[in-house]
Amino acid sequence: MLKLVRAPNVVIAQHWMNILATAGVPCELHNRYLSGAMGEIPAEQCAPEIWLVDDRDESLARRLIADATQGPKPGTPSWRCPQCGETLEPQFTVCWQCGRERDPRDE
Repeated sequence: MLKLVRAPNVVIAQHWMNILATAGVPCELHNRYLSGAMGEIPAEQCAPEIWLVDDRDESLARRLIADATQGPKPGTPSWRCPQCGETLEPQFTVCWQCGRERDPRDE
């Protein structure tokens, strides 16, 4: 196992875990509940951490996290869900209306 990243909070850590899971990258979330121990334990040791099950996934996982952190490139157009026709902003990768995942070719 390899520690991939320390997240600023559990919400962001879980979001990153979801991105990795969607890409088929097995990982584990450690320190999920340690924020309540802050003060008794140093703050930097309480942050949630994402650990990769397979070290060979490191470069893909780092790229996915970097992409998620940066968001869509400026000027990226909205996209229309081909399943239900809903128009979505570029930062969304799943249609909120029907749940279909965005295909990179969708506009």
